[in-house]
Amino acid sequence: MSSNALLAALLVASATATAQTPAPQSGTPAPAAPETTAPATPEPAADSPEERIRQEVDKRVEAAKQEMREEIRAQLATQSLASDWQEEWTEEKRKLELFTMDGYYRLRPNLFYQFDLGKIQDRRLYPSGRPTEKTLAGADMRLRLEPTFNISEEVRVKAQIDVLDNVLMGSTPNNSFPNDGFQLFDVFNDGQTAPRSALNALKDSLMVREAYGEVSTPVGLLRFGRMTAQWGLGLLRNDGNCLECDYGDVVDRVMFVTEPFEGFYVTPMLEFNSEGSYAYPNGTQGQPVDLTNADDVHSWVLAIARRDTPQQTKAKLDNNQGVLNYGVHFSWRTQRYASAGLYTSLPTYNPADGSVGPSVFVPRDATLYIPDVWLRYEEKKFRVEFELAAYVGSINNRAQTPLEANEPTLNQRLDVVSFGGAAVGEYRLLNGQLNIQLEVGFASGDRAPGFGAYPGRQRPPRALTPFTQPGDLDGPQFNCGQLGQGGGCVDSYIRNFRFNRAYRVDSILWRELIGTVTDAAYVKPTLRYSLAHGFDVFGSAIYSQAIYAESTPSFTSRMLGIETNLGARYETEDGFVARIDWSVLFPLSGLQELQADNQRELATAHAIRGTLGIRF
Repeated sequence: MSSNALLAALLVASATATAQTPAPQSGTPAPAAPETTAPATPEPAADSPEERIRQEVDKRVEAAKQEMREEIRAQLATQSLASDWQEEWTEEKRKLELFTMDGYYRLRPNLFYQFDLGKIQDRRLYPSGRPTEKTLAGADMRLRLEPTFNISEEVRVKAQIDVLDNVLMGSTPNNSFPNDGFQLFDVFNDGQTAPRSALNALKDSLMVREAYGEVSTPVGLLRFGRMTAQWGLGLLRNDGNCLECDYGDVVDRVMFVTEPFEGFYVTPMLEFNSEGSYAYPNGTQGQPVDLTNADDVHSWVLAIARRDTPQQTKAKLDNNQGVLNYGVHFSWRTQRYASAGLYTSLPTYNPADGSVGPSVFVPRDATLYIPDVWLRYEEKKFRVEFELAAYVGSINNRAQTPLEANEPTLNQRLDVVSFGGAAVGEYRLLNGQLNIQLEVGFASGDRAPGFGAYPGRQRPPRALTPFTQPGDLDGPQFNCGQLGQGGGCVDSYIRNFRFNRAYRVDSILWRELIGTVTDAAYVKPTLRYSLAHGFDVFGSAIYSQAIYAESTPSFTSRMLGIETNLGARYETEDGFVARIDWSVLFPLSGLQELQADNQRELATAHAIRGTLGIRF
């Protein structure tokens, strides 16, 4: 009801009241003149005409007010409905947009100091250009693009493309190969050129990580192509989709996600881990074919999980409800033969038959069973999460070439039994401003020398055998076929479990010097405090020790080191991110050298890392 309508109602009420007031009758004498001191005006009687008029006016005014209230409520409800419809329409429009783009750009300056830990040149755990060099510094970049093509509401194509992926700034100057001779000295160079694989860099400027199709059906979600893989904490399967990440799992897969019961998901998957020898019968622009299925490595995967969506989780936490999510991820992987030398050299094309690389096969007869259990329970003030995974199986022939396949000292059977896990507890105080976290983790190992983080790396020239010796940092974790053993194996087991390299627990020891957590256990408390919206400061300490002392360079001590980390992170609502970390590694006796001639006082290592990024 408008103000004009209210005014009209009041005027009508007033006019009606005036019309109902009785006029003085003729012949009635006029009232006497008032006295000098007028008495107080008496209150009208309950049934007097004045009181009836006042009550009628009040009634009509109240009715007009109520009508106005109802009209205002109706207008607000209409506006709310219009707003909801507009949001739904906007969301629907977003869904129907043909093309959307997500991703980020980052620049990471860093400075590493004394990563050699003061060791002699040929015993250092980290590369250095010159023997006297203690400080390494530089900056790298990455632009990650994640386009989505929405063919319809149910059908879409997604991709993930890295541009200048971890390119070191200044690493592809104009005078890099192929050099046209314009510059003789590097000091005159004043520009950069695009990285090109096998020409002036190890990687191209553009790298496609993901390309897959996604179809929503009435009974589930079908996804097929090349995509990243993530499960649980990321201990075993980690997609590496974070601003500071370097690694990440990319798999060729066909999967179908179903939800037989609300919140319960069953996902069968087929993964193509390694296809072995292949060919282009009609030229490299034609369709490639797999030359044989005998050398294929395939994984049959089944994941069963109880999971809440992010929206459901937020709603439950806001209502002070607990959120319980859990699941099991199981893989069965097999291979009958291996293509010898196919992945250890650059691919070559044979024009005669179109084959790529050598077509030489070695019996392998390998089977792996890979279970992974994950659980997460969360309430508004705390979270507990853990993951436990294992590799169990066998490799019935460890030979690498056809000649070795028939040699008793080179074709032994190896058994695989390894497991690892991590658990994280988090408690939130001061309405989430203060976050206290404790993480513990372990990865199984054995008494074989070295950690086994990179068992396929070439042994140093000083090594007398292809197997690790006491004091070695890395290498294979089995030992077979040495002289005097009659072709048998001293150690025919692979027991060391390796964390996914994208799962980071520190900044120096495991991330840089060793490569990943293996054959070790660690404890890591962390404290994080929000000074303002989007601005956090944090600190952590991590103690690490080996499961077996024989795996360490010292061969006698399990204690590896204590690492501290301090940092700050700032992020704005429009996607800008700035972060800085300062880490210090205090090496302990387990990293000391075994040989007295090589022993030096271990030096403290430092790392300063920065990140400037933009999310979109």
